[in-house]
Amino acid sequence: MKQFDLIVIGGGAAGLIASGTAAKEGAQVLLIERNTRMARKVMITGKGRCNLTNHCSEEAFLQNVCNNRKFLFGPIHRFPPQQTMKWMESLGVPLKIERGGRVFPVSDKAVDIVDALVAFAQKAGVTFLQRRITGLETSGGLVCGVYDEEKNFFAASKVIIATGGKSYPLTGSSGDGYCLAAQAGHTIVPPRPSLIPIETQEDWCRDCMGLSLKNVTLTLWEKGKKKPLYSELGEMLFTHFGVSGPLVLTASTYLKKELTSYFMEIDLKPALNENQLEQRILRDFEARQNKNFFNALSELLPRKMISSVIRLSQIPPDKKVHQITKEQRDQLIETMKHLPLHPKRLLPIEEAIVTAGGVNVKEVIPQTMESKLCRGLYFAGEVLDLDGKTGGFNLQIAFSTGFVAGKSAGKGKS
Repeated sequence: MKQFDLIVIGGGAAGLIASGTAAKEGAQVLLIERNTRMARKVMITGKGRCNLTNHCSEEAFLQNVCNNRKFLFGPIHRFPPQQTMKWMESLGVPLKIERGGRVFPVSDKAVDIVDALVAFAQKAGVTFLQRRITGLETSGGLVCGVYDEEKNFFAASKVIIATGGKSYPLTGSSGDGYCLAAQAGHTIVPPRPSLIPIETQEDWCRDCMGLSLKNVTLTLWEKGKKKPLYSELGEMLFTHFGVSGPLVLTASTYLKKELTSYFMEIDLKPALNENQLEQRILRDFEARQNKNFFNALSELLPRKMISSVIRLSQIPPDKKVHQITKEQRDQLIETMKHLPLHPKRLLPIEEAIVTAGGVNVKEVIPQTMESKLCRGLYFAGEVLDLDGKTGGFNLQIAFSTGFVAGKSAGKGKS
């Protein structure tokens, strides 16, 4: 078999940019991916549209990193979001910026990003091989090569592990990289789900299943604390088990204790304060004063939510609007401005968009992404204990760490 300077394990976003970057440095690179198609997880990000980064400053970007943001100072500075955008457009993929700085391909097709990444690696001279790597060979603190599951050996003096985490295992992220890192003596911070839907104690969410709310505010509280852990305006979605959508996924990253320690509130009318909302309700009631309460909320609330809000407000649904008291209106306002939700559990890690935990970054050199424990071993992407909020931050982490790993591993011969 052809001799390679570098083996990259994992053909996702981090692995593809790392392999192509290393090859452009002059290294002979072999990229080994277990799936028949590269970057399967990229294909499903952003609901198949691929939110590849966030158009923001480096400082703002780091504020949206949930774990070990200091480690990312160097990688994000060397390959910031603006460089990712410029690079992707140089590969022939026009981009657009949407709400919250989210960056998507103009085509709204994730496959365009995947095809561009694969083409980048191919044009740089990377060799591709489909295998599942299960073993890492080291000697005297140096990398020697890797083994596949049939015990075939592939020699190389440098290896980049870019296998992803444990979320969405059908895309190939099954935790193999943790095992390989552990074989080199690395500590694995226990993987846990991040950016994941939340199952709620409230069963009324099932009645709202499929309803998407826009321009609402979701606030997450830790019981007994005076300041919220998280509060943001945006979009969320009701499911058969609870809630999902961008606001919920971000809120899930703050749930690090027993879930009974937290509760959430939805402000259905964040543009209106309590007095303004009361005036709005009075106008609606005036126009429908002889109708039942149940039939007077169609302009205020989505149809799917009306029954649940009425039940929570404890106002009889068949009560005539003109009979509703000031106290009952206040209760309706309280419900609409502070709609309560209580987390019951997070969905399994396999259904998380991102895995938190992974290779302990204290054992990795951030300037090169090389292991402090084993020379010639590098890491990139989600296999590391790094994760960010929703909005393109996690793919940018993959691009930045992948670029640095590829640049470092591609220089010279070991």
